[in-house]
Amino acid sequence: MMQAKLSEYVKVAEAAAILGVSQGTVRTWAEAGKIPMHKNPANGYRLFRRDELEQFLSKCAMPYRPLPPKERQ
Repeated sequence: MMQAKLSEYVKVAEAAAILGVSQGTVRTWAEAGKIPMHKNPANGYRLFRRDELEQFLSKCAMPYRPLPPKERQ
């Protein structure tokens, strides 16, 4: 797991901030395998690599499309 530098990993709270979701959602997604999770061998804490979170965001992000003029208020 710890092949990358420790500074490249974030805990659940920071992963939630990066993804814009709650900490509970991060835990649920990690346990379901939707986002890659690593465990710290020393204490068992869930850790997430920044680059993997950014990849997840880029895959899930919906492209911005402005509403047609008739649908704007």
